[in-house]
This record gives sequence, C-alpha cells and structure tokens, in this order.
Amino acid sequence: MLEMIEFDVADAVAWRISGKVTEEDMQRALDALREKLNAHTKVSVYQEIESFGGVELDAIMEKMQFFSEFGLSMFARIAVVTDKQWVQRVISWEDKVFRNIDMRAFSIEERERAFNFLAYGDDPGSSPATA
Repeated sequence: MLEMIEFDVADAVAWRISGKVTEEDMQRALDALREKLNAHTKVSVYQEIESFGGVELDAIMEKMQFFSEFGLSMFARIAVVTDKQWVQRVISWEDKVFRNIDMRAFSIEERERAFNFLAYGDDPGSSPATA
C-alpha cells in the first residue's frame, strides 16, 4: 500500500509505503509527480518505508513507462526514511550510480532531517545516502 502524505515543500511529492505496492498505488504516485512537473522543472521525493512487501509487475511497468517519458533528470533530491538497513544500503548504492540525483537515507527518528534536506538542500548533519 502506498499512502500519499501532505508535504509542505513546493516541488516535493511524499508518500508512505507499507506492504505491497499495487498498480493503483503507483499510478497515484506518478500522477502526483506529473502534477509537480507541470509547475517545476525538477521535483524532490520523500519516501517513508514502514514495511515492504514487494511491487506488483503492473506497477513496475507503469513506473518504467513514466521514466521512459520523463527520464531521471527530473529528480532534484530523494529522501528515503526507513529503519530497514537493506533499504538504506540500496539507497547508498543508488546515490553512487545516479550521480545527478542527491539521494539520502534517514532513520525513522530522523524524519525532520529528511524534511530539511528536501526543503533546503544540503543537510550538514548527514552524509550522502548514509544518514
């Protein structure tokens, strides 16, 4: 399940994941990204992961179609908030691979730092993808 979250950063989209991400969930998130892209050249993403039960194949296909249309250069910053160590390691790896996107992982207790990172850019209290 993917739940959209109200987020007070003009160019950011935010959601919380708990369980399996369905095609409908993915469509909701991608629609929110499209809406932000109508007003901003780059967008930031706040993603909070409580639990992760996988992603439906149709949801992956929706995401791939979206990226083929918009590319990855549309992302300014991505903050992933989770206490799942394996997810934090994936974010660290992705930050190295996708050098044009500033990605960082934060623990659940560091939500406020994640908000500040998206709102203001650099967070002096963290290092890239290893918060």
